[in-house]
Amino acid sequence: MSPARGRRRPSDASATMMLQAIRLIALAIALHGSAHAADSRSVLSFHGGYDRSGSFLVPGLTAQRARGTHIDAGFQAVLAGHLYAQPLFLHDPETNAGILFAATESNDVHALEATTGRELWRRSLGPPVSRSALRCGNINPLGVTGTPVIDPETQAIYVAAALAAPQGVRHRVFALRVGDGSPLPGWPVDVAAALGQQGLAFNSRDQNQRGALTIVNGRLYVPFGGHYGDCGDYHGWVVGISLRNPQEVITWNTPARGGGIWAPGGISSDGTSLYVATGNTFGANRWMGGEAIIRLSQELRTSNDARDYFAPENWQSLDARDLDLGGTNPVLVDAPGDGGDRPLLLALGKDGHAYLLDRANLGGIGQSLVNEAVSTQSIRTAPAAYRVADSAFVAFQGRGARCPAGRPAGDLTALKITARDRPALVTAWCAAVRGGGSPIVTTTDGHSDPIVWMVGAEGDNRLHAIDGATGEALSPGGGASEALEGLRHFQTLIATDGRIYVGADGRIYAFAF
Repeated sequence: MSPARGRRRPSDASATMMLQAIRLIALAIALHGSAHAADSRSVLSFHGGYDRSGSFLVPGLTAQRARGTHIDAGFQAVLAGHLYAQPLFLHDPETNAGILFAATESNDVHALEATTGRELWRRSLGPPVSRSALRCGNINPLGVTGTPVIDPETQAIYVAAALAAPQGVRHRVFALRVGDGSPLPGWPVDVAAALGQQGLAFNSRDQNQRGALTIVNGRLYVPFGGHYGDCGDYHGWVVGISLRNPQEVITWNTPARGGGIWAPGGISSDGTSLYVATGNTFGANRWMGGEAIIRLSQELRTSNDARDYFAPENWQSLDARDLDLGGTNPVLVDAPGDGGDRPLLLALGKDGHAYLLDRANLGGIGQSLVNEAVSTQSIRTAPAAYRVADSAFVAFQGRGARCPAGRPAGDLTALKITARDRPALVTAWCAAVRGGGSPIVTTTDGHSDPIVWMVGAEGDNRLHAIDGATGEALSPGGGASEALEGLRHFQTLIATDGRIYVGADGRIYAFAF
C-alpha cells in the first residue's frame, strides 16, 4: 500500500487565507465532536446523511426564491476528469468559510473554495483503470465512482478508488485529512489484501465500487457490485473498516454470483441497522441473496429469518430479465398513521414496481405490504423522501405509470405514502422533466415549502425546480437553468443555505437563489 501523492497550487496570500479557513473548520469540528454540532449546513455524505433521504434544510428558500435561481457566473470550479460522485460540502458557521470536495474518475480529490471555486488542494490517489483492463464496463477511465464521506471526528474524507497497479486492478480505500489532503496513518486499505488475510477471495478486476460510502458509529462501510455488462466473478459485498483501526475489517457478501450493490446511494441506515438492495444473480435455483432488500447489523451479520430480508415472488424472472431491485438504495419512510409514525421501507425496481415493506418485518419472499407498478420504465438513481402535511412523499427518477389526470408523465414522479388503516401508496404527481439524475428536496424548516430539485442529465440537461406538494414547475417550462454540459445520469446535486451545486465532467456548477 503506497501513500497518495499530493499536488498543491503555488501559494499566494489568498490561498494562504483559504488554508487557514480550512484549519479553522477542522478545529471547530474537533471541538464540537459531531457534524450537527459543528455545522448543520455541511453535506458530509451522499444525499445529506446515512438515511439517504436527500432532504436539505435551507431557510428562506421558498417557491418565489426558487423561481429566481440562476447560475453564479463568479463561481469557476475546474476538476480533473469525469465526475460521477456527488460533491460534499464542509462549512464552519463561526468563520463562514465553506469548502467543496469532489473526487473524479481520474482518481483526483479536489478541495475547492465554495464561494469562488478556487482550488485549495488536490490529491492524486494513483492511476485509474483503463476500460481495456476490464472484461466489461462503461466507465473509462475507472477511478472514484462511489460518493466519498467525511467524518467530523477524524477530520478526514474517506474515498474508495479503483487503481491500475503492477499486480492488476486494485480497490483501495483512502483516508485524507480535510485540511491538506494528506493520508491518515494506516491508510489506504487494499480490499483484496485485507480480505485475503481472512481467507476470502475478492476478485478486484470483476468487482466495481459504485455505491456511496457511509459511516455509522465509527465504522466505514463500502458497498461493491459488478461492472456494466455483468461479466466475471463478482458478488454483492459490504466491507466495514474501523476508523480508529483500519486493520479491523469485517465483511458480508451474497452467497450467489452476482447480486451486486450498485445503486448510487449505496447503503441506507436508520443509525442502528444497515439496508442494502441487491441486483440479479446467476444460476440460482433457490434464492441466494439477489433481487432483495437485506437488513444487516453494524457487525455485518444477517439471518435467514424472513424479518431480515425481502425479495419479490418473481425474483427468478427478474434475474432472467436483468430487472434488478438494486437500481436504487432502500428508502426509509416514516409514514403517518393513526397511532403515530410507522417505520416503513420503500424499494423501487428496474421492473417499474414499488414495494412497500414493514421495516420491523421485511417479510421474506413475496410478502410486501404493497406491490404496485408505478413507472413505465426502469427506476434507477436515488430517490428523495420528505413530508407534506400528514403524508410521506418519495420523489424518484422514472416515468409515472399512474399519473393524475392532466399530468402527463415525465422523468420525475412522486408517490404519496400513508399508513392509517393500512399502508398505501398512490402517485401524487408527475413532472415534465426529461433526463436522469437523482432528485433532492429542500424545505425551509424541515417540512414547509418542499421543493424537489433534479437535473435532466443526459436529457434536457437543465436544473429543474418542482413544488414538492403539487408537482407544479417553479419556472417557465420547468427548467431553472440553461442546458448544462458534462452531466452524468447518476449525478445528484446538493443544497446549502446560499447555493445549489451540480457536479459535471471537469467542473462544478453553482446556482444562487
